Amino acid sequence: MGKYDNIINLPHHVSATRPHMAAIDRAAQFAPFAALTGYEGAVKETARLTDERIELDEYAQGALSDRLQIIADRMKEHPKIAITYFQPDAKKKGGAYITAAGTVKKIDEYERVVVMTDATVIPLDEIISIEGQIFESMAFHSLDE
Repeated sequence: MGKYDNIINLPHHVSATRPHMAAIDRAAQFAPFAALTGYEGAVKETARLTDERIELDEYAQGALSDRLQIIADRMKEHPKIAITYFQPDAKKKGGAYITAAGTVKKIDEYERVVVMTDATVIPLDEIISIEGQIFESMAFHSLDE
C-alpha cells in the first residue's frame, strides 16, 4: 500500500467561487522577478566602450581643407568618397568614428557641415579623413607635372 493510494484516483477539485486560472497566468506566477528595474541596462551602458576624439594638427587640418576644396570644385562629377568623422556619444564621454561613403550633395560653410546625397549630415569640425579615387587621380596628375 503506497502513501497516496487513497487519494490518487479522486477527481480534481474545482472551486465553485473562483474561476479557473489559465495555464499562461499560472506560469506567470513563477516567472523571474527583476527587483532592480533598469540595473541590467545601466550595467550594459557602463560597459559600452567609446572612442576618444582625435585632435588633428594644423598640417592634417590643411590637408582636409584641400580635399574639401577639391570636392567642391569637382562636385558636378559626383565623385565617390568616404568621409570618416567623429560622432559624440549622447550618454557618455567619448563617441564613435563613423565612415560615410557616397557622393557629396553640398558643402555648407556657414553651417559648417557636409551633406551627402543620402541625407547624412557630417560636421566639418569632426572629420578626420576623406578618401576617394578623386584624390588618387589628382596625385598622379601632380606627379606628371
